[in-house]
Amino acid sequence: MEIKKVGVVAMTGTMGTGIAQVCAQAGYQVLGSSRNQANLDKAVASITSGLSKAVEKGRMTEADKKATLSRIKTTTDMKGFADCDLVIEAALEDMGLKKQIFAELDKICPPHAILGTNTSCLSIAEIAMATRRPDKVLGLHFFNPVPLMKLLELVKTIATSDETMEVGKKFGLSLGKTTVVAKDLPGFIVNRLMIPFILHAIRLYDAGVATREDIDTGINLGLNHPMGPLALADLIGLDVIAFVANGIYAETKDPQYVLPVLVNKMITAGWLGRKTGKGFYDYKK
Repeated sequence: MEIKKVGVVAMTGTMGTGIAQVCAQAGYQVLGSSRNQANLDKAVASITSGLSKAVEKGRMTEADKKATLSRIKTTTDMKGFADCDLVIEAALEDMGLKKQIFAELDKICPPHAILGTNTSCLSIAEIAMATRRPDKVLGLHFFNPVPLMKLLELVKTIATSDETMEVGKKFGLSLGKTTVVAKDLPGFIVNRLMIPFILHAIRLYDAGVATREDIDTGINLGLNHPMGPLALADLIGLDVIAFVANGIYAETKDPQYVLPVLVNKMITAGWLGRKTGKGFYDYKK
C-alpha cells in the first residue's frame, strides 16, 4: 500500500507538531487536527519558526521550507481524515480518550487506512480493539524532539498484520528514521530500559550519594551520553516519567519501576522540569 496523505490527531502537542513536520518534510500531504483552531495556528507557527531556523543554518533552502509548509493543512473536524492512508494519534496518554478517537477514526477512514498511535506505554491491543480493523493498528512511537531524533519504535500487537508492519517500516524509513520493532508490552524497548535508569539516578541523588551535577557529568563523560539522567528527567517531565513508570509497574509489578518518594513530592510542588521552569535544575534563571 502506498501512503500519500497522513493525518495527525492532536497536532497541537509537542509530539503531534513534530510528527506533522517530519511527514511534510518527507513529501507527504499532512492534515493535522485539534478541537481548537487557534492552537492549530500556533502549531503551524511553531513549525514555521523551526524551519526558518533550519534555513538560517543552511540545513534547508527557502524553497524547501515553503514546499514543506504548503503540504500541511489543519482541521477541527476529524471527518477530514476520510481520504488519509495513514492516521497517527498523538493525543494525551488517556486510554479512554484514545479508544474514543480510534473508534471515530475507524468510522471515518477508508478501509485500507492504517491507524497508528504514538503512545509511550499504553496497551495498543486495547486501543486497537476499539476498531473493526485491529490488523491495521500499530504503535508508531516517535521520540522528542521528533525532527531531530532518529529512532522510530514500531509496536506490533498480537492482531497487527505483517503487511501493516511492513508498511510501517517503509514509512519510518521514508522519514529518515531508523526503525526497531517491539512487542506490545508496557514501555516497549526504550522506556522499558530508560525509566529504571532515571529512577535509580534519582534514588542516588536523594540518598546523597552524589550531587545532581556529578551524577549527570558522570553519565555524560563516563558513558558518553549527551545528557545526564536528571537533566533528561527534567526534559521529559517528571509527570510523564511518573505516568510511564506507574503504567509499566501496574502491568509487571517489577519493583524497579516504583517511583521514588522524591518524584511524588516534586510533582506535588509543581516542579515538573523544563516546562514549569524548575525540576532537578532551575530553568528560571
